[in-house]
Amino acid sequence: MRASAEEGEASGISASASASATDGATGTDGATDSASASASATQGSASATMGSASAATEADSGNSNSAGEGPKFDLGAQPDVDLHCGTGKGGGGGGTDFSYIWIANSNESTVSKINTETLVEEGRYITRPDSNGNPSRTSVNLNGDMAIGNRNGGVTMIYALHDNCPDASNTSSGAGDVKPWPDGCVGWHTPMAYVSQRPVAWTTGVWNDQLCRWDDTKVWTSGANDPLIDVVLLDGETGTVEQTVPLPPEVIAGYYGIYGGAVNSDNDFWGSQLGQGHIVRVDFANYDVETFPMATSGYGMAVDRNDRVWTCSYEVGRYDYDAGTWQTAQVGGGGGCMPDGQDLIWLANDPMVGVDIETLAVVQSLDVPNYVHGVSIDFNGYVWGPAIYNNEAYRVDPATGQVDVVPGLNFPYTYSDMTGFGLSQVGNPSG
Repeated sequence: MRASAEEGEASGISASASASATDGATGTDGATDSASASASATQGSASATMGSASAATEADSGNSNSAGEGPKFDLGAQPDVDLHCGTGKGGGGGGTDFSYIWIANSNESTVSKINTETLVEEGRYITRPDSNGNPSRTSVNLNGDMAIGNRNGGVTMIYALHDNCPDASNTSSGAGDVKPWPDGCVGWHTPMAYVSQRPVAWTTGVWNDQLCRWDDTKVWTSGANDPLIDVVLLDGETGTVEQTVPLPPEVIAGYYGIYGGAVNSDNDFWGSQLGQGHIVRVDFANYDVETFPMATSGYGMAVDRNDRVWTCSYEVGRYDYDAGTWQTAQVGGGGGCMPDGQDLIWLANDPMVGVDIETLAVVQSLDVPNYVHGVSIDFNGYVWGPAIYNNEAYRVDPATGQVDVVPGLNFPYTYSDMTGFGLSQVGNPSG
């Protein structure tokens, strides 16, 4: 089964694979274009506290990690992370202390937290106060915490570790235990008045060797009120909007705006458009914007360990920023893509397709029971794919081809950095 090369994410209300101009329209909160050439998600003052009027509300701000304590890894599992405490390094490699993949259930406005080792769903969380978020992309930081974008507007952060949750006594234990909003592990929710909001991407933050965690993390996102698009930087601890960057007029929203996003080793935001529009780069240090026409049609996107930007669909495009050059190849992908931190980038489809990141040749394929629209890698090297039309996810061993199935999802539409591995592998160049 193959999804349409258009908006395979449907509306989150029906299981259609076609684009819909009403997808997300219910979440606009009356947003209009601002007079400052911005897609304008702000709704008043820029305060990020619960009782203030702002699109950048830290609403439900869930009190950060307890002071003086680093993460505790005695809970059995969370999103894939290996912090190497005492070395000042985090991310992938070696054994993991906890391991989760976070997959959106678009039809019910929830996200599932799945243990990548036991395959048990250990939590399911509402992603927006009105349960009408239509969520899709998830991103996991190097502490293991997750941010999710609601296509109808707004970003929500959920803590991985119960020790860090504002109220761990009131948090979900699985698919049949969805708590009323907000779950006790929701850290913050930032409402945003966009008709279309897709990408989320964490920055690495700054390593704190004393607390054994990454401090000063940020979240990039982007929203559109056609024809205008903003790229927005949020404080990862509070959800406060720190910067709103309007994109130049040559980057036309076409309803969806920026469709996928990721960071490079400098924490710059890279975003891509659906189809053959532009890729954009927003500098993390000074918020300067650069745009580059895409060389081929894309659906998903990723950044590899050499800081090269990939757009992925039936074809792949690889953009080398330093050289200013594109390379393209027909590879037979269908949706999202994710580098494995070594020599391959995996593309979603049935089968999933492994492409050499240097030659762009297809060198491996992994058969799965049904079409998967997204792909992610966990820190044990398994390749994951959510099967949106079959309400399940697959974990595939690339060495043996063995497939394990996680059932019980609800239109699982995610094709971003669901585990945090994508963030961990940027800036670790080959050679």
